[in-house]
Amino acid sequence: MKLTYEGIKPADKWEEKGVRLPKYDICAVKEKTKDNPVWIHFGAGNIFRGFIAGLADELLNKGLADTGIVATDTFDYEIIDKIYKPFDNLTLFVGLLPDGRTKSNVIASVTEALSANCNDEPSYSRLKEIFVKKSLQMVSFTITEKGYSLKNMNGELLPVVVSDIENGPFKPKHAMSVVAALVYERYKAGAMPVALVSMDNCSHNGDILKASVLFIADEWYKKGFVEKEYIDYLNDSSKVSFPWSMIDKITPRPANVIKDMLDDMGIEDMGPVTTSKNTYIAPFVNAEIPQYLVIEDSFPNGRPHLEEAGVYFADRKTVNDTERMKVTTCLNPLHTALAVFGCLLGYESISEEMQDADLKKLVENIGYKEGIPVVTDPGIINPLDFIKEVIDERLPNPFVPDMPQRIATDTSQKVPVRFGETIKSYIANPDLSVKDLVYIPLAIAGWLRYLMGIDDNGCKMQPSSDPMLDELSDKLSGIEFGKPDTIGGKLKDILSKESLFATNLIEAGIADKIEDMFAQMIVAPGAVRDTLHKYVNM
Repeated sequence: MKLTYEGIKPADKWEEKGVRLPKYDICAVKEKTKDNPVWIHFGAGNIFRGFIAGLADELLNKGLADTGIVATDTFDYEIIDKIYKPFDNLTLFVGLLPDGRTKSNVIASVTEALSANCNDEPSYSRLKEIFVKKSLQMVSFTITEKGYSLKNMNGELLPVVVSDIENGPFKPKHAMSVVAALVYERYKAGAMPVALVSMDNCSHNGDILKASVLFIADEWYKKGFVEKEYIDYLNDSSKVSFPWSMIDKITPRPANVIKDMLDDMGIEDMGPVTTSKNTYIAPFVNAEIPQYLVIEDSFPNGRPHLEEAGVYFADRKTVNDTERMKVTTCLNPLHTALAVFGCLLGYESISEEMQDADLKKLVENIGYKEGIPVVTDPGIINPLDFIKEVIDERLPNPFVPDMPQRIATDTSQKVPVRFGETIKSYIANPDLSVKDLVYIPLAIAGWLRYLMGIDDNGCKMQPSSDPMLDELSDKLSGIEFGKPDTIGGKLKDILSKESLFATNLIEAGIADKIEDMFAQMIVAPGAVRDTLHKYVNM
């Protein structure tokens, strides 16, 4: 049994193993999409394969669509070569139920997989061809927060962005430059309408995407590479929209236990690969069953009927309230707190962390005590029901093999949203005092302690990858484990960075509290545990 077009043709073998196959004509969908592409997605990783592509697959199975999705990646081109092409762009999705059972199906909605590499002439030419098609309705993104970033922590443009600005829209390298260049092709072909939909865990993600694309385009205009009318086109929401969205589905890295299960079923070549950019990915995706996607209904060229696949379409305020509920209060801050403390305390599973009384109290306090007071009920999802599901069912699910080390990746890009937005809400609310916050400052102190690269036993520990890891580690250099008096003013330079925390924590009045917590955590081996236990039981 092989995960290819030919390999799934003996349908009875797959169905005997409990794997549901597509009901539609895959080849017909592929041909229709080639000539009339409706949807292209940037970011070909697991959240796309296990969730977004699954939505399109459901529409196809229900007969509510006749075209699929084109997938592309601006970061790791090996994903396309090693995970998409050898398996005819198919994905084997394995849903992980809390009782240990699994639900599996083959997702075949991805009809093409392209590298968004300007030096790959066939792929890049095809991308240009897709972007000038009248049929194109939606360009969506799951490229993580760092994919939109044009500057470093000091506000300086990244070297790749400087190069892209100087070179114009001809050989773009940064993801946002690639998008600006491809949308420019659409503008030149008749300024046809399209929606650019960020589906990343960023507050006001549509605005972040728009700001980055517009910045590149404006710089090109200043240098004479593009016309003023192109800038007007990007700013005209009746032509180019940038809807906000909220997405939620825990999609951990491929688990060996799932790979072994698939081997036992007789499904071949399911082994994960690690790319040169350290992407760990497999032909299968394992993920939890619960999933949420809320999108602002702003599509100037129409859109797929995704509401029939469980997607909520709403106005901007509802999307914003739902996104804030999840990203700044009910899930993401809890995840990040578990990630940094889990790494420090030697955990390798989020579900195991939820059996730790101190860590469970930490996330309960961050969510219920400090987050819920600044949440606005979005109306379509109840915040208390949502957070209860997260804490009592989703995070403790022992069959979701999620790791704190994965969640800790790129934390510097997540902190402004996951903690900074709640801090700002406290500052803005006259009925609340930011100085009363305890557990969010504790999580921030835990993250800074994590950046030292020393676990709670006093042993060296490798922090997960982060675009600001070297920069932040340098700022912490000179602080010695076991010697709190070496802290000096070194944390102040970090805590004052508005770009890092969405506000200046010194001016907010909580920097001293964070520094004191940090100092307590470096006193001796076991100090992280002692400090955590002390504060969550206050």
